[in-house]
Amino acid sequence: MSVRRFVLAALLAGVATPVLAQSPAPTSAPAASPQLHGPTDPEIIVTAPYSRDRKLAATAVTVLQGDALLREMRSTIGETLARQPGVSATFFGPNASRPILRGLDAERVRILTDGIGSFDVSNTSVDHAVAINPLLANRIEVLRGPAALLYGSGAIGGVVNIQDRRIPREIPDRALHLDGMANFGSAAEERGGGASLNVPAGKSGVVLHLDGSFLETGDYRTGGYVFSQALRDEAEAEGGDVAEDAQARGRVENTAARTWDIGGGLSYIADNGGSFGVVLSHLENRYGIPNALELGSDHAHEEGHADDHEEEGHGHDNITLDMRQTRLDARAAVPLFGSAFEKLNFRFGWAEYQHDEIENTGAIGTTFLNNSFEARAELVQQARDGWKGASGIQYFNRDFNAFGEEAYIPRNSTQQLGLFTLQEFDLGSLRAEVGGRYEHSDVASQVVGVSRSFDSFSVSAGLSVPLGDTLRFAVSAARSERAPSAEELFADGAHAATRAVEIGNPNFDTERQLGLEAVLRGRGPGWRLELSGFYNRFDNFIFLNPTGETQDDLPVFQYEQRNAEFWGFEAEGALTVARFGDTRLEVTGLADYVRATVLDGGGAAPRIPPLRLLGGVEASGGMFGGRIEVEHVTRQSRIASFETETPSWTMVNASLTVRPFGADSETAIVLSANNIFDVEARRHASFLKDVAPLLGRDIRLSLRFTL
Repeated sequence: MSVRRFVLAALLAGVATPVLAQSPAPTSAPAASPQLHGPTDPEIIVTAPYSRDRKLAATAVTVLQGDALLREMRSTIGETLARQPGVSATFFGPNASRPILRGLDAERVRILTDGIGSFDVSNTSVDHAVAINPLLANRIEVLRGPAALLYGSGAIGGVVNIQDRRIPREIPDRALHLDGMANFGSAAEERGGGASLNVPAGKSGVVLHLDGSFLETGDYRTGGYVFSQALRDEAEAEGGDVAEDAQARGRVENTAARTWDIGGGLSYIADNGGSFGVVLSHLENRYGIPNALELGSDHAHEEGHADDHEEEGHGHDNITLDMRQTRLDARAAVPLFGSAFEKLNFRFGWAEYQHDEIENTGAIGTTFLNNSFEARAELVQQARDGWKGASGIQYFNRDFNAFGEEAYIPRNSTQQLGLFTLQEFDLGSLRAEVGGRYEHSDVASQVVGVSRSFDSFSVSAGLSVPLGDTLRFAVSAARSERAPSAEELFADGAHAATRAVEIGNPNFDTERQLGLEAVLRGRGPGWRLELSGFYNRFDNFIFLNPTGETQDDLPVFQYEQRNAEFWGFEAEGALTVARFGDTRLEVTGLADYVRATVLDGGGAAPRIPPLRLLGGVEASGGMFGGRIEVEHVTRQSRIASFETETPSWTMVNASLTVRPFGADSETAIVLSANNIFDVEARRHASFLKDVAPLLGRDIRLSLRFTL
């Protein structure tokens, strides 16, 4: 940790502490809750400097928490969110899966933990896991629109914010407050759990915190064949041992994992609503990369796909990633009690990250290092005459290095300084919100002798209006700009995860997007509904395109900039069909679709999820609950020139929820059966779709408790 970063952290603590210690606000001052981000109601959005009413948001928002989060919990953030509207996942095996929002991923989606970045290298490659453990999450929000601009130009596609308990938001009402959860899954022989302990230090306002989690899995089992029909046909034509290997069923080799992390810290929570907290944590994650099928050298490569063909000498056999991250996080809220401003929020984090890619001989082939620091300050305005807002400043720094056989990205550094604002106006029946962000980025690599600077300007605006007593219609527009990443500028070499040589372009301009969205929300006695449609037009859209050349028997892909357009829709709703005491029986439905085209002759964009339909019957609200659902994903035949089609599939899932201490207790047990009929399912957005299908039948037992 550099002196400059340490000094900044100390300054934040020094500014916060004396203000927090001041006397409580006078009776004429607005009351402030010690809970910094508002209630846990799913109709409240907490990914913002202040809590916001979800039904008034101008864009689609997803909130996953409570029993739904427990039921959907998986070993990665991507798979945990994969059944939410508008969300898919990269699925590079069960251990590395990043969310895809409306067909956009990597640099265009920011993954945050309590408003600060994950400080990993998951954006550089699909085989790199996100350094956030879902086992410690108690709420996940997915959002786009004006609020997303608060978190960086990298949020051009949206924000996924994982809220955990690491920095306490309130003083426990008893001597010990313990939250815990445990998971057991059959498909990957999964066993894991996590716990969070908060202990108040008398009546001082200090809360001590300790948390930890552990997860271990074996090689996962899939339904049907491991390898796709296309690969089996090709292997059959080649004959020999490879034809026999291609008929593999059951477990996918080299997909076991072992993960643990631990964190500890303390918070001071004042009676006047101020707070300051700090936590130090360490994460270790060791996991395997699914093996590909080795075909002979006379077979041509397709896209730099891990799901496509592989030459001898470029295998991924028994590659293991060994990840370690140590990070320091802090958060503070300083009440101001003035007529203009309500409070000043601070949030910062720092992390040292390293992962080694270990070959089957035990030798380290490549090492990735990433040191990151991010800090933000937000000044929250007092609500006045229907006007509420916040403005702030954000700084981000990343030093990246890789060395070894597959270090295809040279050493580089990125610095970003952003200024942002979010303003909301209550104009009677009409609600309006506007957001803006200016960001200056410096991206440099001394190895290649290139240093670039970018100035990005992003603005968005939205309006919502009621349609009667139960419906509300919203429309929004956004113009966003994103600076190219170091990977897009400087990549130059063989990338094993994508089975391709990737070449960047240091002369790229900023990527620009014009987006439009319309949302219809409704809620009434026994029903709820949300429909959204969107259109995004990109100028200078950055993507990998094959050149038709080969280098060292691998296809060459060049990063290019062209115009592109994305459009689609999402729909979800529920209708109560019966009530049995406190239990309500609902019929639920979800559908989403995105169509993406690279213009100027580019054709279909690669790895775009097809149409998905999901319907279910759910009982909730009482001591006993349950759900049965059917998910159908259609065939994806609209593909880029270097892709293969992905067949349709249908899964049936069911779950039973029990609250042994009553319907109002947070303690819950969920027994679920996923992919009951053990179907063979492949996700089109995955680089590994032809060699690593989704999990087969998976019987899961999940427990959440609070003491």
